[in-house]
Amino acid sequence: MSTPLVDVRGLCKRYPVLGHRGDRLAALWDVVRGRPARRHASVLEDVAFSVQPGESLAIIGENGAGKSTLLKLVTGVLTPTAGTVRTRGPVGALLELGAGFHPELSGRDNVRLAAALHGLDARALAGKLPEIEAFADIGDYLDEPVKHYSSGMVVRLGFAVIAAVRPALLITDEVLAVGDEAFQRKCIRWLDDYLASGGTLLLVSHSLYHVRKLCRRALWLQDGKVRALGDVFDVSQAYEAAQAEKSAGEVASETAVQPRLPGEISLQSFRLQGDDSHEAVTLGQGAGLACDLVLHSRDGRAPVAMLGWLHADGTPVYGVSSEMDAVAPEPLGDGHFAFHVDFDALPLLPGRYRLRAVALDAEGLRLFDQREREVVVRGESREFGLVRLQHRWGRP
Repeated sequence: MSTPLVDVRGLCKRYPVLGHRGDRLAALWDVVRGRPARRHASVLEDVAFSVQPGESLAIIGENGAGKSTLLKLVTGVLTPTAGTVRTRGPVGALLELGAGFHPELSGRDNVRLAAALHGLDARALAGKLPEIEAFADIGDYLDEPVKHYSSGMVVRLGFAVIAAVRPALLITDEVLAVGDEAFQRKCIRWLDDYLASGGTLLLVSHSLYHVRKLCRRALWLQDGKVRALGDVFDVSQAYEAAQAEKSAGEVASETAVQPRLPGEISLQSFRLQGDDSHEAVTLGQGAGLACDLVLHSRDGRAPVAMLGWLHADGTPVYGVSSEMDAVAPEPLGDGHFAFHVDFDALPLLPGRYRLRAVALDAEGLRLFDQREREVVVRGESREFGLVRLQHRWGRP
């Protein structure tokens, strides 16, 4: 295996807590004595990963998870409290808006400074300058002080410099979230070409669409620690499911198996693919699912079974009952009734779902018992929504 362009091991970043009187003096005293601050907040803890030449790695996570801090440590803007960061080859970084640009200088002068920092001499810059001007497309503002620029213009100019330099490693933090749609498309096209020609990308973004489009691997940061690292679809789908569950408010699994009304109808067995445990069932996109239910009716009358699909965030996807489809259960004796349902070629998009089984009375009016099972659908789709609708592209 080739030497990685980025190698991060045991990386930690902590800041002293300065919320009370005397904290600053205590922190200064700790620094003078060469020991860590007694009261500190941890932003990153024991982060480790590597990026090989030609790879694209996305860093995802909630606000405050430590993503931007991690990029600043990789680029050398910050120094780690513990651990090591090693980079190899020319690095281009697009971090905070305006970082590296002097507000009093013109855009053209800032381009010259940025080019010099990237190792371009005057002759090389002269050859690149028309390309930079065309990519930034800010007209006469190129000769205006940067302090007069909008945030979108700053990003245009910064990205134009990076596009002209084409570093071996590009590190970027949410730059695609700023600027008009036309410029975002231009950036995406350039990034596609950059990656296709062997460039290496380290990307922070809240847009899972961009993450899945541009990156092959992903690192999920949660509370400053690595929650997951691996294939971009696996990691981003796990993160998306966790966000959905959080927004919906997690419901304890115990409450899902408690009967709503005591006694008359009970859900005895709920099997998916022959499994009656409480573990999640994992399916490939487009796979089928076999569902078996056993309900018990105290008065011996055939009950009604209902199945409801929900997304992890609680959004209803689909529901159906045996009464709707005029299906009678198979009597097993002693008041027990069996139901079997096959969901053929599920059209669900990759993500986490819940399948809820509900036991109702013979009239299908009163709910007596219910249970839920988690179903994980895996795949590499970049489509939006919950289900895949059959479609066909053609000429108008």
